[in-house]
Amino acid sequence: MGMSSRANPKVAVLMGGPSAEREVSLSTGRECAAALRGESFEVHEVDAGRDLAAVLTALSPDVCFNALHGRWGEDGCVQGLLEWMQLPYTHSGVLASALAMDKERSKEVYRRAGLPVVESVLAPRDEVRMRHVMAPPYVVKPNNEGSSVGVYLVHDAANGPPHLSDDMPETVMVETFAPGRELTTTVVGDRALCVTDILTDGWYDYDAKYKAGGSRHVVPADLPSEITEACLDYAVRAHKALGCRGVTRTDFRWDEARGVDGLILLETNTQPGMTPTSLTPEQAQHAGMSFGALCRWMVEDASCHR
Repeated sequence: MGMSSRANPKVAVLMGGPSAEREVSLSTGRECAAALRGESFEVHEVDAGRDLAAVLTALSPDVCFNALHGRWGEDGCVQGLLEWMQLPYTHSGVLASALAMDKERSKEVYRRAGLPVVESVLAPRDEVRMRHVMAPPYVVKPNNEGSSVGVYLVHDAANGPPHLSDDMPETVMVETFAPGRELTTTVVGDRALCVTDILTDGWYDYDAKYKAGGSRHVVPADLPSEITEACLDYAVRAHKALGCRGVTRTDFRWDEARGVDGLILLETNTQPGMTPTSLTPEQAQHAGMSFGALCRWMVEDASCHR
């Protein structure tokens, strides 16, 4: 355990940062900071800029609570900095973070672990604009950004390929569209909490995730027991196969018509959203863990060499 035995350890909550998901990270950070103060930690909110190393050197915290989302904060970069500085931190380490952020490589890990995923290819953005690189329906997304930023659904009836915007990366991931219900499962340590059914109007996009009323969460999901069991099992196996630590959240699609064969693992989030309306704290609450207790667990779980 890297945390000192001081009565109230000093926690730096790393938030904001330069990624496309800055705003979401700021709300995660503020909520977690408030919860940790409620758990009697000495808390400092740190907007992670290019001077992060200098700021942390001056602050000398006992633990860094990583509330960053997206690039730099979720992809192994900040984790490497914290390892270099020998500062204990929350969530997954360098390798697992980088691996989970790369959707195609994490799919390869899932396939080897016997976990069900859809077919996918990496393709140049310009080629995807010109022709169908696989038969519709399919989804086009950045290979390594979080939170549905720039996700295109190409329907069965689509006449032509998608008009991808110029801010999409030069290489994108194209994957077979998995129909059905949106399910998600949080893992804390090595324990899967429960399954949430996410009900939305239409496509579950960035706005639905973060704007009130965009989606309804049914916790725990009303599912056949074999589907619930499979989600819990797959989430723990995905967490372990990627080498994750701390808290993760794994997302699924379930095509009810096909039973357990219709359950597909989409991706694992190594920095799940942590506002009180977020999926992970809701599941923790259902499992009898308050928001404050969840944040405390994460701080106490923090270490280096993750």
